[in-house]
Amino acid sequence: MHQGYVVHGELTRLVPTSEDDLHLLAGWFADPGFVEHWGGAPLAREEVAAKYLGRRRPEVESFLVLARGEPVGYAQYWYAGAAEGGLDLVLVAGARGRGLGPDAARALTNHVCGTLEWRRVTVDPAAANVRAVRAWEKAGFRRVPNEGEALLLEYRPVRGR
Repeated sequence: MHQGYVVHGELTRLVPTSEDDLHLLAGWFADPGFVEHWGGAPLAREEVAAKYLGRRRPEVESFLVLARGEPVGYAQYWYAGAAEGGLDLVLVAGARGRGLGPDAARALTNHVCGTLEWRRVTVDPAAANVRAVRAWEKAGFRRVPNEGEALLLEYRPVRGR
């Protein structure tokens, strides 16, 4: 049973993960295609349980991404300070290329900037993951200078309009 708040996009709905989602998420995170740009290596069931079922709340909030009521991905946000933090998002292969990623990204960004009043949101997709970079940019994120080789994109809401 999913408890907590639901984040709504136009094409997607993000619902908090729960212990009931372990089988689904463990299967996804064991799939090399799913984790290709999420650390690159399949994860053990115990690690998935510890990190992605909501056990790290409130520092990290975990969500299933739903499209037409069906689970199609995982998203999370995490705090980096009082009014900022980061987002992560991964979709199953069959859900990619349909506009679901940018929609879920916009919905989560609107939530953290609106409800939580964040002033800065960052994402760090793998530079080689062109599809993800494009999805974040469609959601309003812009590249910013970063130390090292990692790609960093940020979103800063415009206040006072």
